[in-house]
Amino acid sequence: MTEDKNRATAAAILPLVGGARNITSIAHCMTRLRLDIRDRSLVQDEALKALPAVLGVVEDDTYQIVLGPGTVARVTPELERLAADDSAPTPQPEPPTEPHPAAQSGPQAGPEAPRQPAPTPTTTAAELAAQGAALKARQKARNATPVKLFLRRIANIFVPLIPALIGCGIIAGVNGLLANAGWLPALVPALTAIASGFMSLIAVFVGYNTAKEFGGTPVLGGAVAAIIVFPGVAHITAFGQKLSPGQGGVLGALAAALLAAQLEGRLRRWIPEALDVLLTPTLTVLLTGLVTVFGLMYAAGEASTAIGSSATWLLAHGGAVAGFILGGLFLPLVMLGLHQALIPIHTTLIQQQGYTVLLPILAMAGAGQVGAALAVYVRLPRNRSIRTTIKSALAAGFLGVGEPLIYGVSLPLGRPFITACVGGAFGGGVVGLFNQLGDAVGSTAIGPSGLALFPLIKGNHPLGTTVAVYALGLVIGYAVGFVATYFFGFSRQMRTDLDAAPQCTAPAPAAGEADTAAPTVPHPGSSDGTRAPLPDAG
Repeated sequence: MTEDKNRATAAAILPLVGGARNITSIAHCMTRLRLDIRDRSLVQDEALKALPAVLGVVEDDTYQIVLGPGTVARVTPELERLAADDSAPTPQPEPPTEPHPAAQSGPQAGPEAPRQPAPTPTTTAAELAAQGAALKARQKARNATPVKLFLRRIANIFVPLIPALIGCGIIAGVNGLLANAGWLPALVPALTAIASGFMSLIAVFVGYNTAKEFGGTPVLGGAVAAIIVFPGVAHITAFGQKLSPGQGGVLGALAAALLAAQLEGRLRRWIPEALDVLLTPTLTVLLTGLVTVFGLMYAAGEASTAIGSSATWLLAHGGAVAGFILGGLFLPLVMLGLHQALIPIHTTLIQQQGYTVLLPILAMAGAGQVGAALAVYVRLPRNRSIRTTIKSALAAGFLGVGEPLIYGVSLPLGRPFITACVGGAFGGGVVGLFNQLGDAVGSTAIGPSGLALFPLIKGNHPLGTTVAVYALGLVIGYAVGFVATYFFGFSRQMRTDLDAAPQCTAPAPAAGEADTAAPTVPHPGSSDGTRAPLPDAG
């Protein structure tokens, strides 16, 4: 039944994006189906938003359809199969609908013309969503700088690795519980191999994705990155030191594969076509490999060590202040696109220490956002449209998917976005304080946050203590976000404008006047008869 539902969703999406021939690539992340579209004019945005499984659409470097965690991973392969069959014809634009004869002139309409509901004086969820979409579009335009576009490409390298990081992280957590409790001792070594195998070779995957992202041959990127984890590098001396397998980690792999992609492109321009198949891959691997073993591994190893030492020192000596600042600024960082620079840092910390101490602190921003949304819900008891949007997005918010609440509620309202940041700051400050006191709280993988991060929590103390600290941070984030928004999130005029009682009916039209508006089909998820589209959910 579930498989049929996912196949039906994919079948509904395909014609609305212009059919298989209009898609050049299909991928997905935690919550979004990402499509490269050939002809944007063939995409039917409103029809996509109206699909029950679609939480929203986002146009960024790719066309993104928000389906939510779990769903997107099941719908994507179904869409790939349908697109491979190429069975869906490209939809043609529908001819304009001729108005009903009775609606073309006033006198012909007669007294039986349907009444048109008067516009509601209160701000609706649809209006907030439109404001949020406009804010996001303006932010996207500001984010189109070379540095931010480069950071986005770096994020594209690591996002495909997140499912493996999550799966191996959870297995590592379960294995740790079994080992500490002394249960199933024969299974512990097997689980150790399963959980650690991916992390031991993560540099290869990073190299493969880097070359693919920057226009090189992916397998050549993986080949030069594999040098870093090859045990034989222990016999090589560089800068007066023996290299060690894995030295440089993901940073070294990223740099080596990036160099390989650039070198490969230049070689293809210089080498005759008859010799390209032999010389280009050979020279790419050879030259990049020499630079890697005699330069990049050492340099990247020093950088990786500095990142780990800096994060440990920062939280050990100023954890409360650092957590407050990081938790409070993370939502603005997301808006600016600068949060993508943290992905290699998270991965480096996981590779070095087994967990990243930064993610649980940054996750508090989502807690502040949820608390702020709950306060908006309470403070606007008569605005059923906004309250419906909040109810539909809260579940995702508790699981760490905050974009529907950010772009659909708090950011367009203004003040609640600031008070949400305040909630995140206090939650981050609490987690940072415990880090300063010696109770490190980390995550074994990146991607999830909110309640979804609990299975990945790990620290330097027993699991119960670490989980309790993270839970306390979430509660503080929820509470402060709620209180700050309840008391300071609205001016008197804002509440007057937002919480006015909606008018559901309008006076009957004057004689001879007709309502030319088409009737609205109610959507089950809306209180006002229409579905207010939710913005990006992840």
